[in-house]
Amino acid sequence: QINLVETGGGSVQVGGSLRLSCEISGHTTPSTCMGWFRQVPGKEREGVATIGSDGETSYAVAVKGRFTVSRDKAKNIMYLQMNNLQPEDTAMYYCAAVDLPGSWYVCSYYYDMNYWGKGTLVTISS
Repeated sequence: QINLVETGGGSVQVGGSLRLSCEISGHTTPSTCMGWFRQVPGKEREGVATIGSDGETSYAVAVKGRFTVSRDKAKNIMYLQMNNLQPEDTAMYYCAAVDLPGSWYVCSYYYDMNYWGKGTLVTISS
């Protein structure tokens, strides 16, 4: 069982930055894949970024070059640094995790998560 709690959301102006944090508790393993997702009311949830236990990352096209996912294993925290924020980044952001079902799976762009936080709201104003 993995528990996830997101913090760091808020309201910023266009071009601003925010850093989201996801505190991780419970049992993680070398097969644990983690990610950030976002959802706007009325739209499907979309994957934003993933990070594997080996540090390999992946990003959605819409955020590549502006967002950076990282993980501090010693502190059990995953981060999402978001720069040059745009109105279309406004959403509820969720962190998520899954234990990959086999060694042949890779975390990059793996979005079938089992564990979810409750979300933190990010609002970008122009």
